[in-house]
Amino acid sequence: MAYKKRLGILASAVVSILGVSFAAQAGGRPDLVVNGLKAGRPHVAGELLVKYRDGASTAGREAVQHGLGAQKLETLRGGTARKGELALLRVQPGLDLAAAVQAISDDPAVEYAEPNWIYTVGAVSNDTYYSNGSLWGMYGDASSPANQYGSQAADAWASGHTDCSNVIVGVIDEGIYYEHEDLAANIWSNPYDPVDGVDNDGNGYIDDVRGWDFDGGSNNINSGGANDDHGTHVAGTIGGVGGNGKGVAGVCWTGVKMISAKFLGRRGGTTANAVKAVDYFTDLKVRHGLNIVATNNSWGGGGFSQALQDAIARAGNAEILFIAAAGNDAYDNDATASYPSNYPNANIIAVASTTSTGGLSSFSQWGRTTVDLGAPGSAIYSTVPKTSKGKLVSGYASYSGTSMATPHVTGAAALYASTRPGATAANIKAAILNSTVPTPALQGKTVTGGRLNVSDF
Repeated sequence: MAYKKRLGILASAVVSILGVSFAAQAGGRPDLVVNGLKAGRPHVAGELLVKYRDGASTAGREAVQHGLGAQKLETLRGGTARKGELALLRVQPGLDLAAAVQAISDDPAVEYAEPNWIYTVGAVSNDTYYSNGSLWGMYGDASSPANQYGSQAADAWASGHTDCSNVIVGVIDEGIYYEHEDLAANIWSNPYDPVDGVDNDGNGYIDDVRGWDFDGGSNNINSGGANDDHGTHVAGTIGGVGGNGKGVAGVCWTGVKMISAKFLGRRGGTTANAVKAVDYFTDLKVRHGLNIVATNNSWGGGGFSQALQDAIARAGNAEILFIAAAGNDAYDNDATASYPSNYPNANIIAVASTTSTGGLSSFSQWGRTTVDLGAPGSAIYSTVPKTSKGKLVSGYASYSGTSMATPHVTGAAALYASTRPGATAANIKAAILNSTVPTPALQGKTVTGGRLNVSDF
């Protein structure tokens, strides 16, 4: 196909063809992709994710690559006679990505093409550290201390529900400081791939004993050291060890196991690595029967990605919830989509942030039809790595963001599933949404109009 000639034409006429011939013929959503590029959504310069159609020939795939003057960097999902390959390509320097997407979208060998979007964490540090007793997000109406606007986790604990030892949760984020005094006991250890320099379980990741660093390409889930504070903070809210007389307690604080899929580095994370991270958990559950009930996704940015939406769908087919932060830019997600929380997949739960007085946090995004519920997200105290005398040590800090609200909901999913081993993703989601407490600040702002309530879980 004469891509070079077509690219020259399309580069100056992208807007005029949106939604007409190419949108009608192509898989995916080239209109949303181009809109994201026009809006300046961050992406890796010169990289395209290309999903080939099922049954596309080797010659057809090579023609696409040759036509773009592209180099294949990686195969994210291998192609077969029935399943189309998902490949990461680097196009020739100076090529307009919007024009390239449009140019190949109607190729019979191509299902969709999109940039390799960059995602970032959704936390806002308020630089305040709290002493013991400040975990308002865990409090309930009857706990001591009490706060009616907390998640009510403390009320569930008081009724004897703390044991989540049969449940596994994935943390897709920065890495986790797995030696933290309040996390070590609840970090997963892979029984299928011990540390011996061999990929014993054949998943492509050697010695993924606690998970995998998709950003750095290693089994060290804390390769960022003290910079992995966001992922560590999220983990503490989900499953910080309780009852040990120190630090914090997570919503699901006894026995839950957390697996790290680090894809966020110092410069954020890419669609390619996000897809691999989501698929990592799906593969673990499908091949080994692990009871992975949910992944926590406290990140966002970039534009629409069919590749990521498809990965989330595969997780849904494996009965894994994808719990996502609504975003921290204080706008209506119904009007302006925020990904990944805005994808329409049934296994997604989108979370807004609330304050200790029941308000919608000033930074939180909302959406009457696209954001499901609110959860504590302002001034949330949790685990972080600290540096002391050149070494990592256990620390605690207060952060704010929809990133901090999301793990409260992920912990709730684990708590619910721990006593209901047959619960499906749909069952768990329905239980979380149906148990919310009506909250004036969330009326007309979220699907449920309410805030998280785990008191009966």
